[in-house]
Amino acid sequence: MEARATAKRVPPSNRVPVSLLVLVPLLLIGAAIATFVALGGPGLGERTGPPVEELAVERTVLRPDTIALTVRNEGADAIEIAQVAVNDGYAPFTATDGRVVGRLGSTTLEISYPWIEGEAYRISLLTSTGGTIEHEVPVAAETPAADVSFFGLMTLLGVYVGVIPVSLGMLWLPFARRVRDRWLRILIAFTIGLLAFLGIDAAVEGLEIADQGAAAFGGAELVLLGAVSSYLALAGIDSWLSRRRELAARESGAHALGPYLALMVAVGIGMHNLGEGLAIGSAYATGALALGAFLVVGFAIHNTTEGLAIVTPLAKRSPGLRRLIALGLVAGAPAIFGAWIGAAAFNPSVAALLLGAGVGAIAQVIWQLVPAMRDGDGRALHPGAVGGLLVGIAALYLTGLLVSV
Repeated sequence: MEARATAKRVPPSNRVPVSLLVLVPLLLIGAAIATFVALGGPGLGERTGPPVEELAVERTVLRPDTIALTVRNEGADAIEIAQVAVNDGYAPFTATDGRVVGRLGSTTLEISYPWIEGEAYRISLLTSTGGTIEHEVPVAAETPAADVSFFGLMTLLGVYVGVIPVSLGMLWLPFARRVRDRWLRILIAFTIGLLAFLGIDAAVEGLEIADQGAAAFGGAELVLLGAVSSYLALAGIDSWLSRRRELAARESGAHALGPYLALMVAVGIGMHNLGEGLAIGSAYATGALALGAFLVVGFAIHNTTEGLAIVTPLAKRSPGLRRLIALGLVAGAPAIFGAWIGAAAFNPSVAALLLGAGVGAIAQVIWQLVPAMRDGDGRALHPGAVGGLLVGIAALYLTGLLVSV
C-alpha cells in the first residue's frame, strides 16, 4: 500500500500577517521615491526649452469698475502673471493669492477697469516668460450679489422651469390609466425616447462645459467618470432592492414595479434638470440670460412632457397624492439647486461631472424601462415601440427649439 504524502498546513500563528503583505510593496515604493528625490533625479539632467504654461479661467465676476478672474494653473510649471491687458490696453491688477500660481493652484485677479455694460472685452494675461493667455467676456453685465433676494430669484426660476412644468405634465396620469396595454407600451417607448434625448443633450452640454474647465482635472473624462459612477451606483441600488421588489410583485402582481420605475424615471429627469439649472444659473450670473416670458413659456412646454414620462409606469396603479407630489419634486426641484450652484459658485469641472452623472442615471433608467416596452412576442423594437421612440425624441427636440440659454 503506497504511502500518501500529505502537505502540512502552516498554522495560522506562523503565517505572515495580511497587513504586512500589503505594506511591504508600499514601503519599497516609498523608499525608491525618497532615494530618487534625495539624489536629485540622477540621469535626468537639466531641462531645456521654455516652460509649459497652461492657465484656465474658471470664473468671471464683474463689479463696478472691476473685473475679477479666478484662474487655475493646469500645466506642469508654475506661472507668474506679470501684466494684464484689457482690449489691448494694460490695466492695474492685484492677485488675492499671489501672482505666482503653482501646479493646480488658483488665484483671483482683481482687474481695475471701467467696463461698460453690454460691451465685449478681450482680456490678455501676460506671463513673466512672455506667454499670453486670452479670455473673452462676450457681454459685460454686473454679477449679482449672492444675497437673500438673489437666491429667492433663483428659487423662483427653478420652480418656473422645473417643478411647475413637470407637475403639470403629471396630470396626464388619468389618460395613461385609460389606454390599453398596446398603447401603454407605446407610451413607455415614448418615455424612453424622451429620456434618450435628455441623455444625449446632457452629454453634449457636459462636453462643452468640460472644455471650459481645467484639463488637469480630466476635462471631458469627467463626463465619462460621472456617467459610469452614476450608472454603477444606481445599478447597485437596484440590485439591493431587487429582493424587495420581487416580494412586492408576488403579493401585488406584476404592476407592483410601477412605483419603483416611476421613481427611477423621476431621478433620471431630476439629474438632467440639475444640469439645466446649472446652465440657467451660470448664464444669468454672466448676463447672458434674459429672464423673459418667452423663455419661461419655452421651458414650460419643453419640460411638461417629462411629467408624462414619470406617470406612465403608474398607469396600472392608483398612486396617492403624496407620492405624486414627491415624484414631481424629485424630478423638478433639482433645477432650483442647479440654479443656485450655477449662479453663485459655478465651476466647469464640477458641472461636467454632474452632467455626466445625469447621463449615467438616465442610461440606467432606460435599461429598467426596456422590458416594459416589449410586446407579447418579446420584441422590444416592434413597430409601435419604434414609433413611440421617434415621437419622444422629436417632441423634446422641437420643444427645445423654444429654449435658448
